[in-house]
Amino acid sequence: MEMKLSIRLDPEAGGRFGPGKAALLEAINVSGSIAGGARELRMSYPRALKLVESMNALFRSPLVASSHGGKDGGGAVLTEQGLKVLALYHALCQQAEEATRARRREIASMIQPAGD
Repeated sequence: MEMKLSIRLDPEAGGRFGPGKAALLEAINVSGSIAGGARELRMSYPRALKLVESMNALFRSPLVASSHGGKDGGGAVLTEQGLKVLALYHALCQQAEEATRARRREIASMIQPAGD
């Protein structure tokens, strides 16, 4: 049995950054919009917008830059800071996965199989 590791960062100043927000950033980066990212994750647009606003407020500079719709349709992109935060978060998760693999396997071996 494999046990997944999930990392959530809780800064002293408040706010959170974890796998859900990272997934939203990835979806925005691929789709080119907050609405598209929300659709990809089956999340409401208002919820996605609230998460983007909270991430932009948490960091010293915004992670997502957006433009309103209109003739050209608007859209959103990850800023340089957004791309860097996402890359650092993924690197942190990968490092933690590798460092904790043996302990997670040990713990997983003590867990009841599903359905028992």
